[in-house]
Amino acid sequence: MPSGIDIDLDFIQNELNRRRPGQSKITTERKETDEVELLSGVFEGKSTGTPIGFIVKNKNQQTKDYDDIRDLFRPSHADYTYYKKYGIRDYRGGGRASARITLARVVAGALAKLVLRKHNISIQAYTSQVGNIAIDKDYRNYDLSQAENNAVRCPDEAKAKEMESLIAEVKSEGDTIGGVITCVVKGCPVGLGEPEFGKLHAQLGAAMLSINAAKGFEYGEGFDGSTWRGSRQNDSFATAAENENDDIAIRTNHSGGIQGGISNGEDIYFRVAFKPVATLLMEQKTVDIAGNEQTIDPRGRHDPCVLPRAVPIVEAMAAMTILDALLVYTSKRI
Repeated sequence: MPSGIDIDLDFIQNELNRRRPGQSKITTERKETDEVELLSGVFEGKSTGTPIGFIVKNKNQQTKDYDDIRDLFRPSHADYTYYKKYGIRDYRGGGRASARITLARVVAGALAKLVLRKHNISIQAYTSQVGNIAIDKDYRNYDLSQAENNAVRCPDEAKAKEMESLIAEVKSEGDTIGGVITCVVKGCPVGLGEPEFGKLHAQLGAAMLSINAAKGFEYGEGFDGSTWRGSRQNDSFATAAENENDDIAIRTNHSGGIQGGISNGEDIYFRVAFKPVATLLMEQKTVDIAGNEQTIDPRGRHDPCVLPRAVPIVEAMAAMTILDALLVYTSKRI
């Protein structure tokens, strides 16, 4: 973390509030205040350049919720793979595979955002699809600031209501649903990212796919663009005389702000697909540690859809990735 950055604790806490459980009827009913306490790396309101330590305490955990699965492998969870890898089973939740760990990422992402502010770089994510309900893929058609005005975090008010109704319906059935989060990064200078193994889109992809329940990543036109002809896909250049920036510009941005693994100064936009939450509040077939067939009927407080609470997590991972690339970029230009 660079030194001399004003540390806005209210901003950091607000970012955590966007992720915390119990914030609406379509998220888990668990209540956590998720209050962050800074332990080191900050003095008189500014970062010192040394590591920033912090703690966020669990205050509403209920270990007993997991007693009935102490010997069972939950379908599509990491129970089996962790057990086979490490040879020991901690059944009290998901451990390192639990989405609870993402609150640390949100705090770190908030700190990264405070640095990016000084460079006029902004990051905005939003829910663009829940199940088969989707909004237009072109983010320019929306006022993205409106995403925080509803529980789903979708900038299209009408579609947001449809999404919320679908999530509520799924929740009432004890089932879950997945979807897509879109993220837009504005203000990046030309030159972020490395030409070979540190390509900016590869770093973003790795960051997004490290988030719990993330299953897919695409940037720019992504998979849709693979069906186009090159004459449509290519982003042609415009002279400085044709734009207001007194510099070379790009007429279109099908590349998603990255070319050759390096940012080109245009908006960076990407989409992250999230699977349905693996914990269903209904019976499923499974096996126990001994390999015997069993039936699992989980209890507890789980999200029917991760998307509303995953929006700030996507932003946080993007912020840390962009800041890393920015620090490398600036160090090479001194």
